[in-house]
Amino acid sequence: MSRSELPPELEWGGELAMNPSEWYRDGRQYFDGVLSEYNKITWPPQKEATAGTIGVVVIVAIITTVLAVVDFGLSSLMQLVLG
Repeated sequence: MSRSELPPELEWGGELAMNPSEWYRDGRQYFDGVLSEYNKITWPPQKEATAGTIGVVVIVAIITTVLAVVDFGLSSLMQLVLG
Protein backbone atom coordinates (compact mmCIF):
# COMPACT_ATOMS: atom_id res chain seq x y z
CA MET A 1 0.00 0.00 0.00
CA SER A 2 1.53 3.30 -0.98
CA ARG A 3 1.46 6.42 1.14
CA SER A 4 -1.17 8.07 -1.05
CA GLU A 5 -3.59 5.18 -0.45
CA LEU A 6 -3.56 5.49 3.35
CA PRO A 7 -6.47 7.28 5.01
CA PRO A 8 -5.51 10.58 6.70
CA GLU A 9 -6.08 9.17 10.22
CA LEU A 10 -3.13 6.81 9.73
CA GLU A 11 -0.77 9.70 9.08
CA TRP A 12 0.77 11.85 11.80
CA GLY A 13 2.55 15.08 11.11
CA GLY A 14 3.08 14.19 7.48
CA GLU A 15 4.85 10.94 8.32
CA LEU A 16 3.43 7.46 8.59
CA ALA A 17 2.66 6.54 12.18
CA MET A 18 2.66 2.76 12.04
CA ASN A 19 5.00 2.09 14.98
CA PRO A 20 3.27 1.85 18.39
CA SER A 21 6.38 3.15 20.14
CA GLU A 22 6.01 6.34 18.08
CA TRP A 23 2.37 6.58 19.15
CA TYR A 24 3.43 6.35 22.77
CA ARG A 25 6.23 8.89 22.34
CA ASP A 26 4.00 11.31 20.42
CA GLY A 27 1.14 10.89 22.90
CA ARG A 28 3.48 11.42 25.83
CA GLN A 29 4.91 14.55 24.19
CA TYR A 30 1.40 15.88 23.54
CA PHE A 31 0.26 15.35 27.13
CA ASP A 32 3.47 16.87 28.48
CA GLY A 33 2.62 19.98 26.45
CA VAL A 34 -0.96 19.94 27.77
CA LEU A 35 0.32 19.71 31.35
CA SER A 36 2.77 22.53 30.71
CA GLU A 37 -0.02 24.78 29.43
CA TYR A 38 -2.31 23.74 32.30
CA ASN A 39 0.31 24.84 34.80
CA LYS A 40 0.32 28.33 33.22
CA ILE A 41 -3.33 28.88 34.12
CA THR A 42 -3.99 31.49 36.80
CA TRP A 43 -7.21 30.64 38.57
CA PRO A 44 -9.36 33.42 40.06
CA PRO A 45 -9.83 33.52 43.83
CA GLN A 46 -12.86 31.59 45.10
CA LYS A 47 -14.67 34.81 46.04
CA GLU A 48 -14.31 36.19 42.52
CA ALA A 49 -15.38 32.92 40.89
CA THR A 50 -18.45 32.72 43.14
CA ALA A 51 -19.41 36.33 42.37
CA GLY A 52 -19.04 35.70 38.63
CA THR A 53 -21.17 32.55 38.83
CA ILE A 54 -23.90 34.35 40.75
CA GLY A 55 -23.82 37.18 38.21
CA VAL A 56 -24.26 34.76 35.32
CA VAL A 57 -27.13 32.93 37.04
CA VAL A 58 -28.92 36.25 37.76
CA ILE A 59 -28.54 37.46 34.16
CA VAL A 60 -29.77 34.11 32.78
CA ALA A 61 -32.78 34.23 35.13
CA ILE A 62 -33.63 37.78 33.99
CA ILE A 63 -33.34 36.91 30.28
CA THR A 64 -35.39 33.74 30.82
CA THR A 65 -38.14 35.73 32.57
CA VAL A 66 -38.22 38.38 29.84
CA LEU A 67 -38.43 35.74 27.10
CA ALA A 68 -41.18 33.89 28.99
CA VAL A 69 -43.23 37.09 29.30
CA VAL A 70 -42.75 37.91 25.61
CA ASP A 71 -43.66 34.34 24.64
CA PHE A 72 -46.78 34.40 26.79
CA GLY A 73 -47.78 37.78 25.37
CA LEU A 74 -47.31 36.70 21.76
CA SER A 75 -49.13 33.44 22.44
CA SER A 76 -52.09 35.31 23.93
CA LEU A 77 -52.10 37.74 21.01
CA MET A 78 -52.12 34.89 18.48
CA GLN A 79 -55.01 33.21 20.31
CA LEU A 80 -56.99 36.46 20.11
CA VAL A 81 -56.22 36.94 16.42
CA LEU A 82 -56.88 33.35 15.38
CA GLY A 83 -59.80 33.06 17.72
